[in-house]
Amino acid sequence: MDFKAEKRENYTLINVLADKLDTHIAPGLKSELVVIAGNKEKNLILDLSNCKYCDSSGLSAILVANRLCKNAQGTFILCGLQTAVERLISISQLDTVLNISDTDDEAIEFLKREEAKKQLEN
Repeated sequence: MDFKAEKRENYTLINVLADKLDTHIAPGLKSELVVIAGNKEKNLILDLSNCKYCDSSGLSAILVANRLCKNAQGTFILCGLQTAVERLISISQLDTVLNISDTDDEAIEFLKREEAKKQLEN
């Protein structure tokens, strides 16, 4: 298995277990993301701490996750970026679009703050 999805209380945590998020893994990850969104999950944390490389198909999977969460009025957070992946995100200027945290614990805290904000707005 190249990734593992865990349903938690108000979000799903997806850990990419492979060291490359590329054309071999991205299509399966996208399919999983669509299934998760289809199950009415709106908050996703994608942990790439094991991932040392990402190509355009990996970026595409990340953007699919972001779009699915936005469409569901949820929150998408990317965490655990290794240097090469972080550089690619930065060069692509996706760091201005995506929620990024260092660890999954920080991502969970960010998600809690976002949920609290949304409840106050409603």
